[in-house]
Amino acid sequence: MDHSIQDIARLAGTTSRTLRHYGAEGLLSPSRIAANGYRYYDDRALVRLQRILLLRDLGLGLPAIRAVLDRETDEAAALRTHLGWLEQEQQRLARQIRSVHTTITALERKDQLMAEAMFDGFDHTTHKEEVEQRWGADAYASGDSWWRGMTDSQRAQWQATTAALQADWADAAARQLTPDSAEAQQLAERHVQWLDAVPGIPRENGHPAAAYLRGLGEMYVADERFAAHYGGQSGAGFVRDTLTVYADRTL
Repeated sequence: MDHSIQDIARLAGTTSRTLRHYGAEGLLSPSRIAANGYRYYDDRALVRLQRILLLRDLGLGLPAIRAVLDRETDEAAALRTHLGWLEQEQQRLARQIRSVHTTITALERKDQLMAEAMFDGFDHTTHKEEVEQRWGADAYASGDSWWRGMTDSQRAQWQATTAALQADWADAAARQLTPDSAEAQQLAERHVQWLDAVPGIPRENGHPAAAYLRGLGEMYVADERFAAHYGGQSGAGFVRDTLTVYADRTL
């Protein structure tokens, strides 16, 4: 079934001009163009538009979105990974909403404020204990300071980069790449570059330490919270094995 550009713009909460711009940028081509010049989009185009809008919400620019779409051709797998991230954000926002409701109720009733309830869902230090136990308090403190020093835009960009990397890992695992393949090792290189931007992590010769990288891979597998970002235990195992090969060969 074809949908007119006006209908799609209305349903997606955007404009016909924006959709034409996506087409000019090579992101979203119409399925057909009628004799009168009207553009129409089929179901596959709608799926692609949904992915574009999701990636835009993560803060990615159009060139980065095009690169992600070209790289992640399994639409269902890519959307499944993005859905996992959205569900995590939904849970975090639900906790924040409950905490704000609790504060409002306490203020209106002049009840005692409960700090534990007020800040539920606001903590970005979820993995503080793991980081300190494995790599020391200084490593966590440096990373925490770096994160708090970011602007909202910088945090959004970092989260977008992280989500794209995790989606690529999950896609590579689903395609059953071998950890020592060239494509898998390129992913490992991206992962190391991503880590390299974080201050305070253990380093050797100016790069993330090999032992740190191996330990990080093991933590991805051991902790289901991390594994979920990479498509579950099997996906996390692929990441671990690939990072191990990279550490052995490169670091």
